[in-house]
Parts: sequence; structure tokens; C-alpha cells
Amino acid sequence: MTSTTTLSPEAADGTDVERTPRSGMRSGARTVARIAGQRGVQALIVAALVSSVSYLMMRVLPGDMAFRVAAGRYGYDMVSAEAAEAVRAELGLARPWLEGLAAWWHRLLQGDLGVSTVTGAPVIEEIGHQLAHTLGLACAALAISAAIAVPLGFAAGMRPGKAADRATLLLSVALRALPPFVLGIVLVTALSVHFDLLPAGGHGEHGNWIAPALTLALGLSAAAMRVARDAMRDVAASPHFLFARTKGLSDRLAMLRHGVRNAAVPVVAYLGVQLIYLLEGVVVVETLFAWPGIGHALVHAIFGRDVPMIQGTALVMGLLFVGLNALVDLACAAIDPRVRARRP
Repeated sequence: MTSTTTLSPEAADGTDVERTPRSGMRSGARTVARIAGQRGVQALIVAALVSSVSYLMMRVLPGDMAFRVAAGRYGYDMVSAEAAEAVRAELGLARPWLEGLAAWWHRLLQGDLGVSTVTGAPVIEEIGHQLAHTLGLACAALAISAAIAVPLGFAAGMRPGKAADRATLLLSVALRALPPFVLGIVLVTALSVHFDLLPAGGHGEHGNWIAPALTLALGLSAAAMRVARDAMRDVAASPHFLFARTKGLSDRLAMLRHGVRNAAVPVVAYLGVQLIYLLEGVVVVETLFAWPGIGHALVHAIFGRDVPMIQGTALVMGLLFVGLNALVDLACAAIDPRVRARRP
């Protein structure tokens, strides 16, 4: 019996990559191992830098840290010099910076992020609860952004220079020019105050997530729309796409069969870059809408000088960047067979 071969989906330049199923599995395993190794090293570097910088930045902030921590714990009306001194002794704030940083690293290597100086709860439990809300909001924002940007961008790229292309350009520029907090205020004013369609903020009520997710999604879709447009324009002008239309396929079928997968590679890669914008915007948007996520908790921890909470939150957000970029790399490898064929 002769072994059969399979052809990979069309590459961006219209070429086919021939490989056997077994070689495809080996190349896929090598790709996953290469990505895991690269991102693992990056995660260690990010953990070292973020943890050290966040610790040192908290120590150089103006004011008495012990007093601010005691005020966050007991309230400004109840704080006293004795309470501040007790907090200073409890947290070891009188120790030299390098000694305190070494102690933090010792606990971190043991998987211990410490205890919140304000609530008294373990930092890992606080972050786990808040991170679930942040990831839910981020996933909703990405889904809405893709639902807006990809169809409009692909439609504009199929007919560059036409009315749809010009309209999406104006929409993209308008959305990109609005900062997240301005866009959030506009949505609250329109959807909550004037029309009373959605809650203005908070968590737990029906539809609380829509306004903050839409605020993040509109900012993301502004740039993603143009990336999708440029990717589809390049695919539509490629020889293999023109040949598909010459065979008698309509524009719609040619796009679905030969255009979407090729155009998806730069779109997915760019959305991975835009995840940084998303997570930065989460801090502002969560504070604006009182969403109980990790960004909102970080702002309160900074005001309360909750050092373990700040260090743990900054560390998790840094590692989250690395993890999400690793998922984007894997998604691009699954879409583009040329990535899987690349040797480590």
C-alpha cells in the first residue's frame, strides 16, 4: 500500500507545502516545543524585572509608607504613630532595600506572594478572584472587536478605494482618536444616562459587562479593522486568488475558500500585539466602571501602599502578557503551515 501525502492549506504567496501526516505531526511538536521554550525564558526574565522594579518603585514613592499602609488598614481617622510603627516592624520597612528585595525573591521562589497588608487575605487568592473578572472582560472585548473589525476590514479589502473602504477608514480614525476613558464616558452618558439601557457600572447586575467590554472593543477594532483590510487587499491581489476567480468562483466563495485563512495570519498576529493595549486599557476601564478586576485592584493597592498586592498584581499582569503572546504564536502556527515547517 502506498502512503498518501497531504497538502497544507495555501500559504500567503499561493504556494503549497507538501508533507506526510507523520512529518506534519513532528513539525507541529517541534513548533510547540520551540514556542514553549522561548516564552518560558521570556517569562523568567519578565518575572525578575517586573518583581524587582515594582518593589523598588514602591520604596521610592513620597510619603511614609508605614503610615499609608496603616491608614489603608485602619482608616485615616484611626491611624496613629504607634500603629504606623507597628506596621513598619511587621512589614520590615526599616530593613535595607536589598535585604527586603532578597526576602521578597525568597518567598516568590517558594510560590508565596505574601498577604495583603490591607485586607489580610493571601495575595494569590485575591488575584485569582480578580483575574477571573478581568479575563472575562478581556475575552468579551476581543470577541466584540473581532466581530466588528474582521468583517468590515475584509469587505473593505476586497474593494480598496471604494465607498466601504473610505467609510471604514473614517470610522477607524474616529475610534482610534478617542482615549478609553473618554469613550467610556460617552457610552455611559448615551447608554446609561440618556437611554437607560445598561447599568452605569459595578458588577453583579444583568448587562454590567457590556459597557466596559464595548469600550475596550471599539478601541481595539479601530486598528484591527485596517490591518484586516490591508491583509485582505494583499490576498485579493495575489496570483492564487486571481486564479480562483478565473476558475469561476464568485468573490464571496473565493474569499471564503482562499482568502480568509491567508488574511487571518497578520490579523491574529496584530491582535496579539494589541493585547498589550487591551490590558493597559483594563486598568482605566475597570476603574471607570468599578469593575472588580485586577486593574481596579491595582489602583486601590497603589493608593493603600499594599506592597504585596502591588507586587503580585504586577507580576501576574507581566506573565499574562507572555502567556497570551504564546497563545498567539500557537494560533499563527496552526493557521500558517510555513511556521510549522520552520526548524527551531
